Amino acid sequence: MLKGIFSRALVTATAILVCGAAMAADYNWTFQTSETAGEPGFINKQKWAESVKEMSGGRIEIEILPIGAVVPHTDTLDAVGSGILQGHLTDPSYFAGKDPAFAMMGNLVGAWSDPFELLGFMQSGGGHELYAELVEPYGVHFIGAAATEPEAFVSSKPLRSVEDLKGLKLRAPEGMVYEIFSKAGASPVALPGSEVFTSLDKGVVEAADYTVFATNQSQGMNDIAHYPLYPGFHSLPLIDISMTKSVWDELPDDLKAILNASVDQFIFQHVYSVRKLDAEAVAEAKENPDIEIINWSGDERAKFRRIAQQEWENWAGKTEMTQRYYDAVVAYLQGRNQL
Repeated sequence: MLKGIFSRALVTATAILVCGAAMAADYNWTFQTSETAGEPGFINKQKWAESVKEMSGGRIEIEILPIGAVVPHTDTLDAVGSGILQGHLTDPSYFAGKDPAFAMMGNLVGAWSDPFELLGFMQSGGGHELYAELVEPYGVHFIGAAATEPEAFVSSKPLRSVEDLKGLKLRAPEGMVYEIFSKAGASPVALPGSEVFTSLDKGVVEAADYTVFATNQSQGMNDIAHYPLYPGFHSLPLIDISMTKSVWDELPDDLKAILNASVDQFIFQHVYSVRKLDAEAVAEAKENPDIEIINWSGDERAKFRRIAQQEWENWAGKTEMTQRYYDAVVAYLQGRNQL
């Protein structure tokens, strides 16, 4: 994966020299994200847009908008395809209602313990090609994938093993993650993210699939649920960076190369900035004697993955594309002795 990234970066370096003298923007685009303004992910995506402007010598300017600014987060795929938006940076799981393959590709629960495992699959295991094929009929061109750190797990009860999930009342979104936690013996409750804090505080749920450790800590989740699981073991969403295919097709080759390389650059910038925020948040949490951070062993993570794999198999049979994606992931993980 790294070899491919560095090769593309060299192509871009040449392209920058060619276009560096340009001043006025030839292209002005609007991309919508899946974060609210001010969140770390939103800020990182704004920095990506700034880098595209710099790398293109000012020929491309991209306005980054927060979730829901133009269309609901579930509608950006259609908006990008029709040109209402020129692109998005988002979680493909939001489009699961259109095709179950979006749920599998967006967040294959239990599959990845590190973002570079997922990105390695996208680069060298066939993931990029499958996702590009999935979105093309919608009039969308897939530039590339990024990812964040594995999501931490919020809990008001100490969970030291898969066995401890049995009977646990936990918040989980509907879909694959909900079903997998059910299979693990938990009692999932579908709640919007806006209700997680209050539901934990009032005991409606005892734990929650929510987001990365840094965000959990900043929102006070760990102060009311004292047993966070970190590093995460279950959820590592993909970030889809795509744009309107008709716009992409008309771009000169040097700008296409710049956009490709800008995504490669964003991968590292985003992962390591979130990793840094997580590390700072973990250090802060450890200063509170009431908080105990629990790290599952490799054996317990493997147990959860085996449970999750049963649900992967169920989803694989839904369509031809879900089967192809399942086969590719299993082959990739088996090739790395991870299954």
